Amino acid sequence: MTIRHPDTARFDVQPDDAARTALADLDSAAADAWLAELSETFAAGAAELDRGGLFPHDNLARLHAAGLLALTVPRALGGHEATLAQTLKVIRTVARGEPSTALILVMQCLYHLRLQANPSWPRELKTRIARDAVEHGALINSLRVEPELGSPSRGGLPATVGRENGDHWVLNGRKIYSTGSPGLTWFAVWGRTDEASPRVGTWLVHRDSPGIRFGEPWNHLGMRATGSHEVIFENVRVPLERAVDLQPPGATSGLDPLTALWMSVLLPSIYDGVARAARDWFAQWAAGRVPSGLGAPLSSLDGFQQTLGRIDTLLFNNRVLLDAGARGDVALADAPTVKYLVSRHAIEAVELALEASSNPGLSRNNPLERHYRDVLCARIHTPQNDTVLGALGRAGFAAAH
Repeated sequence: MTIRHPDTARFDVQPDDAARTALADLDSAAADAWLAELSETFAAGAAELDRGGLFPHDNLARLHAAGLLALTVPRALGGHEATLAQTLKVIRTVARGEPSTALILVMQCLYHLRLQANPSWPRELKTRIARDAVEHGALINSLRVEPELGSPSRGGLPATVGRENGDHWVLNGRKIYSTGSPGLTWFAVWGRTDEASPRVGTWLVHRDSPGIRFGEPWNHLGMRATGSHEVIFENVRVPLERAVDLQPPGATSGLDPLTALWMSVLLPSIYDGVARAARDWFAQWAAGRVPSGLGAPLSSLDGFQQTLGRIDTLLFNNRVLLDAGARGDVALADAPTVKYLVSRHAIEAVELALEASSNPGLSRNNPLERHYRDVLCARIHTPQNDTVLGALGRAGFAAAH
């Protein structure tokens, strides 16, 4: 597998003036039309990205040309400052075409959502990162998961260590599941200090820093184009002011409620987009398949009609849930339930299409098997199903007493 070193992956492209005009009002019909065309373009190249586990450099360059890599950057700094509903519209459309690109975009949006309001970051650094996204399409993402620790949402201290050395930090460690890593300009690396009483926080590492290399390549069942490779940091120098949010372990409770809501809406919307692409393929295939013994398309059979009806019912439910979450009609405490239900419905919808289409659905000549592999990845995102259901159960029993 060929993995580009991070210093080769830039999205410095000329602005797409037509796209930016169409997207000036994200709620307009012009924006809808442009996004629909974008989705078709991304869909045309999705199979190739999946087969080779290739990073979607061209897709991200097009998003940057359209100004969409600065979707949640404040207007004062040149971004869209999009609402959750507007961001949801964009993510849904991108995911329907190529979901790995959509996941990278979600991580970008979530990071910039609350960055400027974070008091722990130097103002100059926050401004630089925002301007970098607007002007150069610079991507940023949190690198938190480690080979030994696993997901930090389950607790524990990171093995990645920052050691203060004069006017800089020296950072050593390795991160896995580093979504977007071949295209990141900024690695927001979660680690701990080497102090007697260690603090944990984020070291902001620029991709041009010596000592960054890739380890184990991403070789997953689905979402194969996300570039979620292992990233290794060996004696990487980080300026003192780029270690932010350093606090005693356990001092923070994780994501703030607003970010948690956005994450619970945007992440499952990716897989809802996958399920809708699967639904479209199934409907077109059943309408065009005419077995010689039947003399009519499969879509004329009651069983196939009911299958599509069941799929559309699941996707209707998803649309209602996601739209409600985007409007703010879902209590913050219930946001993880939206993530759980939408993800489950998306998986079920694709499974129905796969079961009904049989061998053609499993053929690698058709996109449905790819959609199935991609949609299964809905289960891996935080919060995982056991966490969501356990919290709901505990709350339910507590209310019963």
